[in-house]
Amino acid sequence: MNRLLAVFAFAVLAAFLYILANKIGSLDLWVVVLFTASLAGYDFVTSSKNKD
Repeated sequence: MNRLLAVFAFAVLAAFLYILANKIGSLDLWVVVLFTASLAGYDFVTSSKNKD
């Protein structure tokens, strides 16, 4: 259940960042958006592992 919620939250964040960067259209903003999405993706992968 936690992983499902994390995937949903990541999808919402990615959609928001895409809409923001697409509306503004600046290359600098696209770089920041890609960096932010990659950090969020890394956090998702590392924090949602099975902890045994």
